[in-house]
Amino acid sequence: MRLRALLESDALGLKLLGGEDELDRTVRGVMTTDLRDPSRYLSGGELVLTGLAWRRDAADSDPFVHILVQAGVAALAAGEAELGDIPEDLVTACARHRLPLFAVHESVAFATVTEHVVRQVSGERAGDLAAVVDRHRRMMTSGPAGGGPDVVLDLLGSDLDLRAWVLSPTGRLIAGSEVGGPALPAELCARLAAEHLTAARTGRRGPHRITLGTATYSLFPIRSSGRAAQGSRDVRETLLSDWLLAVEADASDWPEERLDLLQGVTQLIAVERDRRDAARTVRRRLAQEVLELVQTGAAPAEIAARLRVAAPVLLPGLGAAPHWQVVVARAEWEGADIEAGPIAQSLLEEILVDPLATGPEPSDRIAVAHTGDEAIALVPLPAVSSEHDGSEAGILADALLESVRTPLSAGLNDDGRVTLGVSAAVHSAEGLRGALEEARHARRVAAARPGRVCAAGHQELASHVLLLPFVPDDVRLAFTARLLDPLRDYDRRHRAELIPTLEAFLDCDGSWTRCATRLHLHVNTLRYRVGRIEQLTSRDLSRLEDKLDFFLALRMS
Repeated sequence: MRLRALLESDALGLKLLGGEDELDRTVRGVMTTDLRDPSRYLSGGELVLTGLAWRRDAADSDPFVHILVQAGVAALAAGEAELGDIPEDLVTACARHRLPLFAVHESVAFATVTEHVVRQVSGERAGDLAAVVDRHRRMMTSGPAGGGPDVVLDLLGSDLDLRAWVLSPTGRLIAGSEVGGPALPAELCARLAAEHLTAARTGRRGPHRITLGTATYSLFPIRSSGRAAQGSRDVRETLLSDWLLAVEADASDWPEERLDLLQGVTQLIAVERDRRDAARTVRRRLAQEVLELVQTGAAPAEIAARLRVAAPVLLPGLGAAPHWQVVVARAEWEGADIEAGPIAQSLLEEILVDPLATGPEPSDRIAVAHTGDEAIALVPLPAVSSEHDGSEAGILADALLESVRTPLSAGLNDDGRVTLGVSAAVHSAEGLRGALEEARHARRVAAARPGRVCAAGHQELASHVLLLPFVPDDVRLAFTARLLDPLRDYDRRHRAELIPTLEAFLDCDGSWTRCATRLHLHVNTLRYRVGRIEQLTSRDLSRLEDKLDFFLALRMS
């Protein structure tokens, strides 16, 4: 479709602010974003919708517009809901870069524009799809996503007699006809998610077909409008964060028009996902600010001030400063050059939601940041009563993974791992630094265990890490000497760096690839050094007990 066609629709009510000479540009898609740099999700030809959350001051407009122009987008449409009139600096930047700019009235949902473009670009392929999209547009009355995915799923049921559900990658029910009524069994949700992740890892294109008992389901991936264009990227980068649409039907014999219909529906639901991701921006920023203060050793008073800001956002209406827990997660794949921090961040945001909660909103009270390969969650807890010190309150490590282990294991296949560590609850800024270290230690304990998905809690540290300072000196010296002296002597004679190699190997959770990369060694050289360590100490670094002994010896030395 052409840009000028957008101005011809009374339902959209768009106002052109600049770019009259560029209205014959072709629109090939639509994307909603409030990222400061959305280039990685753009492939060219999009109409970009934005609520302007990326803009902090006038200086931000020109770089943002420049990024869009470099990505080859067709036009920019800015919503008036947040700031009222569109800022003049944005109008000027678009004029300078010859990028057409539309204003979206606050009464018009972004989903309305998205649906209009999707329908026009697809050429109104089938009458039933047009009917569903039209009815969905008319029924949109609340929020930028038009009431969420439940609305369009209800229309699939009433208009096309299709039962469908939206599931998270861990199998949590986000939307479907059962929300508010009889629930789709949690075991079935987890199985559907696991089958979807397994099929996606094999590289098969959706929909994926599965028969369970007497019912057949077709599984369609739901990706944000930016990710949908990134087909050439490694599937593992988005696998553990994409939603899926499960339809109780066999799509293998569907005509092309019906398959197009469901693909259109996934695009409509993706609008809700984009809205959810945008809503998390503030919480992620708060978590990042608190984390940076904690890691840089900021004064407790400064950290406490940030916590007072974060508490009302994360627990609205609580009326009191909460207790906090820290959860640390790492997602990794052997032999893959993948940025792990954002993946672990999205995954941890999902894992921390109550598995019995439905809908996309429960995660709105979780703040997760990422640094390097780690994701770190700052989880607020209601303040415990005076007779309870909070040490046993809140999240338990084993419970976190109880309902998600099956789907996650399927997505990780035989080359991925997810490990988590959980701290005890703390009630002040002074306790956060210790809680962060505690969660990190717990995650390392989890990483030393076999299995694709492992977690450990603060209770499991009580027998060693937290008690190390109380071990008698003579016991500490004897224990460390027995394990480490042979390695130190060998290092002195041969400059072999066995001790640094051992430290790096344990810190990398026994990952040959990551450890070799960190030490700038060939994997075979690393294997030789580890073999020498095992020979000198008569220990086996593939055994959990020996890993823990070395870990403790290094901590006490």
